[in-house]
Order: sequence, then C-alpha cells, then structure tokens
Amino acid sequence: MTFDWNNPYPTVRIPVLARNVVATSHPLAAQAGLRMLARGGNAIDATVAAAAAITIVEPVSCGLGSDAFAIVWDGQKLHGLNASGTAPAAWDRAYFDRKYGEGNDLPQRGWDTVTVPGMVAGWAALHERFGSLPFDECLAPAAELAERGHAVAPIVAHKWAAQVPVLADQPGFAQAFMPHGRAPRVGERFALPDAAATLRRIGQTRGRDFYEGQTAQRLAEHSAAHGGAMTQADLAGYAPEWVEPLAMDYHGYTLHEIPPNGQGIAAQIALGILKEIDLSGLHPDSAQFRHLQIEAMKLAFADVYAHVADIRHMRVSPQSLLDPAYLAERARLIDRDRASDPQHGLPPTGGTIYLTAADERGMMVSFIQSNYMGFGSGVVVPGIGVSLQNRGHGFTRQADHANCVAPGKRPFQTIIPAFLTRDGRPQMSFGVMGGNMQPQGHLQTLMRMVDFGQSPQAACDAPRWKVNRGLSVDVEATMAPDVVADLEARGHRIESIEDPYMDFGSGQFIWRLSDDMEDGYVAASDSRRDGQAVGF
Repeated sequence: MTFDWNNPYPTVRIPVLARNVVATSHPLAAQAGLRMLARGGNAIDATVAAAAAITIVEPVSCGLGSDAFAIVWDGQKLHGLNASGTAPAAWDRAYFDRKYGEGNDLPQRGWDTVTVPGMVAGWAALHERFGSLPFDECLAPAAELAERGHAVAPIVAHKWAAQVPVLADQPGFAQAFMPHGRAPRVGERFALPDAAATLRRIGQTRGRDFYEGQTAQRLAEHSAAHGGAMTQADLAGYAPEWVEPLAMDYHGYTLHEIPPNGQGIAAQIALGILKEIDLSGLHPDSAQFRHLQIEAMKLAFADVYAHVADIRHMRVSPQSLLDPAYLAERARLIDRDRASDPQHGLPPTGGTIYLTAADERGMMVSFIQSNYMGFGSGVVVPGIGVSLQNRGHGFTRQADHANCVAPGKRPFQTIIPAFLTRDGRPQMSFGVMGGNMQPQGHLQTLMRMVDFGQSPQAACDAPRWKVNRGLSVDVEATMAPDVVADLEARGHRIESIEDPYMDFGSGQFIWRLSDDMEDGYVAASDSRRDGQAVGF
C-alpha cells in the first residue's frame, strides 16, 4: 500500500512512525506501555501496562471490574482472546421477573447489571502466554498513577461530569469519583489509592487475587450487602477463552474479528455485502458512497441484533451469517438511491477503551476493554477501588431470543478489537471504541485505507456517520452540507442524538509498513479523545 500522506481533514494529530509503537486514548496510558518497550519488553507487556494505566486515567470508560477482548499476532499466527464476563449462577429470567416485574429488559445500573469481570483474567492470560517482563512490573505504572494521582484530561473530564447526575447515588460512586462533591475539573489532581493496593495484589498473584483472594472476598461481600447475586464461587469459577478469529476477505486483505458474543461480525457482514456492490468511480466523501455503506451497515445490524449472542447459544452459526451467497442476497436489498429500514434475514443453517501496541520483533496486539455506558454499573467497592461494568444490561429477558439471560452465559457485547492481514501476513491492528459505533468505525476507516489509499490518520480524522435505528443516522458536524442534504433527499433521517459518552467513537491504528520490519509502523490516534500515539 502506498498511502496518500496528504490529510484533507481537520486534525490535531500527526502520524507517528517508529519500530516500537503504542496508541491509546490517553497519553499517560500510551507512555506506560512505551516504558515497557523501552525496558526490553514486548507488545504484550506494553498492552498490559497501558490497559492497567487507563483504568486509572480514563475511569469513565473502564475500571478494574471491566471486560476485555484481544487479537494477537505473535510473529507467526493470530490468536483471539474472549475475556468477557459470565452471568452469576443465580441469574435467570425468574430472578429478574421477581425483582423488576415481568418484561424483556434488564436494569441499566447497579449490582444486577454486573457479570463476572473478565478483564484482569484477560491481562493475566495474555501475559502468561506471550509476556516477557514480570507481570507485576507491567502493572507498576498504573499503581503509581493511582497512588500519586494525575491531572484529569479535558475529554475525560467532560464525559465524567456527564455521568455524575446519573450515578451519584450508586454504592461507592461518590466516594471514589466525586472527590469534591462533583466530577474533577480539567487539570485537577485525581487519585485512587485503594486501586493502587489492589493493582499490586493483582500483580503479585498474577491476577488470582481478583478471583480468589482479598479482592474477590470484598466484591462478594459488597454484592451481598447491596442485593447483588455475585458470589465468590462465581468469581473463582471464571476463566477467559482463547478463540479463533473470524475472517472476511476484502479487496486483497482479510479483516479478522472476535466471534460472538461480540458484534465484530457486523463489520464483516457489512464489508461482505459491499463486496457485492459496484463502488467504482465513487469518492470516499460522496453521498453515494456513504449511502451504500449506511445501507450495508443497517442490514448487518438487523442480523446481528436478531441472531448474535453467546456462541454456545446461537441458533445460527457465525459462518452462516458470513456465507457469500447469503451476503449477495442481502446486497440485492440495497436501493442505490433510497434509504430503507431492513429486517433481519435467515441465513443458511450450518464506555470502552481501545489500545494497540506493536514491537520491532513483529508482535502486534489489538486490545479493547470496557465497563460499558460510562462508569458501567456505577458501583464502586470501597477499600479496593474496583468500579464494575454493567454488561449484564446487554442480555434480554425475551425467552425465545438466543441472548436471553441464563446462568454462566455471556451477554451480547459491543466491544471489538480488529486485525487486518494481507496474504496471511500482519498488516494492521486497529479498533474504534464507542458502543454500536465500533463496527461502523471499523467499516468506514478500513475502506478509506484499503479502497482509497488514505493514510491511517486521515482515515481516522474523516467525518463519520452513525446508524441508529430505523432511518435515523447521525453525522458529524464536519461533514459537507451538500452531502448531508443529499443523504436527507434519499430518505435518511439525519439527527443529532445527545450521547456524551459514545459520540462518533475513537480509534487507534498501527499499520505495518514492510514485511521485513525494516520500515517499522505508522500509528494514528483519534483526536475525538485525549489520546496519543507514541514510539521509538
């Protein structure tokens, strides 16, 4: 690939070219990862250090009680890791019917949204298999940040303040995250010393303290005291899963995503549909090109929301959703001139942070962790500094749906790391965080690079659209007015839905410049967050 290094879009970032790189949504987390690389560690060591640090410096998006997924190129092949949590043993439809009355929805906040947090076990599993530095050394920068404190970054402060009115009454939230009776302001020091001690215990026990030690005991006690169902047995019985990433070929490259329970397959479905459509002669910023992408994405979401769940409970296979004949059939539903509100098909049977790191030996890591919906459940356990995700809200109580809540089951997840290969060789580790914006961001940025040769930073900076439900589509303010008017004329209902947490997502990208590693990588970081790409 020969990129056009001209960036036609407004940006406050420049590409970073180096042989060892880390890109995250917060500079201090990126620098924590870089410390590991500078000490001779590899991309996994850098990933764990950055991931741990970001639980402290961007707590809106993740905490120690989060979930995670990863795709790793180890120098020879790809590996996928699903470190998303499972439902407590007591959770079933009857449990929620008794507590909340009959219906299909689950609560949004509080202990009854917390599945077993998988992130810490995910760090440990990645490090045990691929890490090189001592595990506790990788967590040291995060512990230092938690103990000494740091100055709160601008976008983090904005998103933090937006969640306070919703979460102030959740157990432990105000004590941990409202140190002055409010959210910290930009530049104010924030510390979480209880988390520092927990991080050190996690480091010394290679993660087991969180599931079997003092931290696990405190989690279970707090759950019981506040009407939750999670027990020490639920925590002790948890383990992440190594999985084979799904693959979708596209114009000489292959997009890899983690298989369900995540929504990464949505990007692959949309890409597979667009393979069936003539895109020749279109400009990436044109209304026609965006219309076709939007329509393909809506078809993908219709299938994902109908069929995707814990893979052990799905009634159609992921492979059937990616079947070329089925995708060609779905592509024929697209009208090149009119917006539609598609329904799901029936295929043949058969709050989030993203970061990426790569080293000069060729190891590349695509990693994502999240608490969901901005501070997750809102629950923070005093004395250990653990804020907990609310991934249980991703279940349904609809009995005939594959995603119906059940003991030990993984809920539908929004967080998805991505990886691109070319002829079986690594090309790019990347991701775009932000709820259901994630597969949409994967699709938009990837096609700009692969089909139009835009550099990773330009592809990242370009104005984005976001499919909601029905005919509703959000567009960024930087999108050309004539393009917006054209989309509206096609029947798209252009709206601006207030969402202070998700917005239009935030991406991090590392593209390998040569097969022999002589040229290293180019890294890009999204200006929609406080992030940074760094390297040496």
